[in-house]
Amino acid sequence: MSHNPISAAQAAYLTSCRFRQRRIRLYRILILIVFLVLWESGARLGWIDDFIFSSPSKLFACFSRMTAEHALFFHIGVTLFETLASFFLVMAGSVLVTILLWYSKSLTETLDPYLVVLNSLPKSALAPLLIVWLGANYTTIILTGVSVAIFGTILNLYTGFSEVDEEKIKLIQTLGGSKNQALFKVILPANRANLIGLMKSNIGLCLVGVIIGEFIASKCGLGYLIIYGSQVFKLDWVILSIFILCIIAVGLYGCIRLLEKKCIPQK
Repeated sequence: MSHNPISAAQAAYLTSCRFRQRRIRLYRILILIVFLVLWESGARLGWIDDFIFSSPSKLFACFSRMTAEHALFFHIGVTLFETLASFFLVMAGSVLVTILLWYSKSLTETLDPYLVVLNSLPKSALAPLLIVWLGANYTTIILTGVSVAIFGTILNLYTGFSEVDEEKIKLIQTLGGSKNQALFKVILPANRANLIGLMKSNIGLCLVGVIIGEFIASKCGLGYLIIYGSQVFKLDWVILSIFILCIIAVGLYGCIRLLEKKCIPQK
């Protein structure tokens, strides 16, 4: 097999792209370092109140103490489990409901106004009702996370199904293909990028919904630490929990980005 060597101009362009990516990563790291240094300096020099705003050194000490007590990773695990459970329920439920809507136009026309209304509801208003109906437990918190994302996902996914080229579906029908074949050969493959995009947004929404549920109904999890810490003025707990939530959100988003690179050819 013969390999086509790239030209000098192409090699220079690829090198410049790699250099640009490294430079952007360096800028990101520098911004974080400068922020942490200014934060620590401000707390030590009295520019900010370290009781209210804490400091990186106090957060590290709090992290070490809670880790030694085997408390922190338990709370992180609870929040992560609830987030992933609600995320998988949202994606599986949304795909199933959207397929049913795509199969039945009358069902779509019947349910469309209800989906719009439910999607417009403030989801934090549903959490107290879920607690009354189901009790303060993991199920309630997971369903709170599901309620934040599922209705919007169904509406967006159905829009993607509807926008697929009708000519491709007609071609399958002309050749004697069934609606199932149209679904699996045309509709779902055409919405692969749409699904990945919804996964990116939903992982953050589910995390938000879970934290809302933990604020109201939980005795464990990072949301519980934030509420309890603010009530007893352990603000190190609050800020550390928020910082960990940021890391979790970035990590989960990064996992979906890796999935995107594997499932969707890069241009």
